[in-house]
Amino acid sequence: MERKAEKPPYFISDDKSLLEVDVIHGYLTRSYWAKGIRRGRIETVIETSLCWGLYEQHEDRSFQQIGFARVLTDLSAIAYLMDVFVLEEHQGKGLGKWLVEEVLSCSTLKPVRRWILATADAQSLYARYGFTPLPDPEHYMQKYDPEKYNRD
Repeated sequence: MERKAEKPPYFISDDKSLLEVDVIHGYLTRSYWAKGIRRGRIETVIETSLCWGLYEQHEDRSFQQIGFARVLTDLSAIAYLMDVFVLEEHQGKGLGKWLVEEVLSCSTLKPVRRWILATADAQSLYARYGFTPLPDPEHYMQKYDPEKYNRD
């Protein structure tokens, strides 16, 4: 895959070797959807998902990660967009929209029939990309253990 998009001083890459696990863990562990998640689990989800990092590049060519997104998929029937974030100090610049656009335009994911996601507060962001509420939520089920991260 290894794709890169640039809007200086920012760039997005799907190169997992650039990901800063401490940044990802730091954000997710305080998020409402993954509160308390252990670092080892973050390493596992990175290994088993398609991932994108959003970075700010400095004048000396060094860079720091400021955002993240991942997709869990079978590359055909379904893709689950998750863990999308931009660090608070970089929000409000359109970077989250750009990150979502890059993920959704990934050629590897073009064959996917159904995209899903879950969000408590960003419905309007995702609606602009064609996401809608489930038309028949009674057909969907879940098995959810909200205390799992506290036990394992």
